[in-house]
Amino acid sequence: MTDEARTAAFDAVRRVTEQGGYSNLAIPAGLRRSGLDSQDRGFASELAYGTLRRLLTLDWIIAGAASRPPERMSAGARTAIRVGAYQLAFMRVPDHAAVSESVALVSDRERGFVNAVLRRIARQRPELPQGPDDEDVSIRTGMSPWAVGELRRLLGAAAEEAAAALATRADLSLRANRCVRSVQDLEQDLLAAGHHPLRGSLHPDILLLEGGDPEGLPGFGQGAFAVQDQASAFVVGALDPQPGERVLDLCAGPGGKLAHMACLVGQEGLAVGGDIHPSRAAVVAATASRLHVRARVLAQDARTSAVRGTFDRVLVDAPCSGLGSARRRPELLWRAERTSLSGLARLQVAIAAAAVDRLRPGGRLVYSVCTFPRAETDAACDALLAHRPELEPVTIEGPDGPAERVRLWPHRHGSDAMFTAAFRRRD
Repeated sequence: MTDEARTAAFDAVRRVTEQGGYSNLAIPAGLRRSGLDSQDRGFASELAYGTLRRLLTLDWIIAGAASRPPERMSAGARTAIRVGAYQLAFMRVPDHAAVSESVALVSDRERGFVNAVLRRIARQRPELPQGPDDEDVSIRTGMSPWAVGELRRLLGAAAEEAAAALATRADLSLRANRCVRSVQDLEQDLLAAGHHPLRGSLHPDILLLEGGDPEGLPGFGQGAFAVQDQASAFVVGALDPQPGERVLDLCAGPGGKLAHMACLVGQEGLAVGGDIHPSRAAVVAATASRLHVRARVLAQDARTSAVRGTFDRVLVDAPCSGLGSARRRPELLWRAERTSLSGLARLQVAIAAAAVDRLRPGGRLVYSVCTFPRAETDAACDALLAHRPELEPVTIEGPDGPAERVRLWPHRHGSDAMFTAAFRRRD
């Protein structure tokens, strides 16, 4: 691989780890600017995403080989050692290339230190700890220990399997936009272009591909599909919008669910979406436009909505810790802090409680979050019912049978880890 490929990965990892960037934005943007050919782009992408996915594992390996812990290293040296260690431990790259090319990423004064640490890692090849506690599972999977503990409380012995699944790369999930193209026709288009789509298990309009650039797929420019995880499509299925209804998506960014809802209610219905950030509201509007559906979009704080009147169905896909979408944004494995959960839960309950005022009697409200801690899921729903006693739970048809609250998991359902609950406002 070229030096430019490693440099592109190095720069992208630094943007995420040192500057708080988002991998799903920083890595593709960096690769577009790099001018690399397809082979080097693939290498740089694997190196960048893999380093972020295995960051906690790599730091444990590095701590055992360096004279000081990673947090006490300079940002450049730390990142160079991380990308070098990932190549040594998880990629089929010759040791000499992994070491020498990583050393070349840093300044002259840091090269001796980076070289020494990476050569020690190449010689030692440490075995990962095999214990059952949260810390050891964290090192093996890359997920924060506190999040492993949350999984253990929910899943028991399957916690490590779930954590490992969240630390894998997700398939590219496409929802056929039935207002433009049926899933059968989209499937044939992809097959004709040399792709091998698989049907999703959670929603009839989902097709799965092993990676690829969605903008290069047939039908993207015509709005034939949305890039949308099947768990996200499942949430809209739980809301169950009907033709001609009025539907509201209070936290609509980036717009996939709102566009899905708008297609289902059709031209006779009304689909309204909001986001607190004007830039994200603009993305929502652009998504609806590309998919050729009619939706009204505004920037607003969902706790004090600018929308008046009532709707047949209201979706609250609330801001959350996002742990369930770590397959596409691997920094979520370790970036989320346990201390943030209480603040997020208060925000989630406030938005959902305010949403009830926009729901007609007899209407349906769906609360969803792409995460799993109890504070943001069951506890939030319990608090919502305490705040708004006019709500009553509604059964959802889930993949494991009907339930009032459905949890989806990557290791069981091949989707993001998503929590969904449905309610009805009493007449």
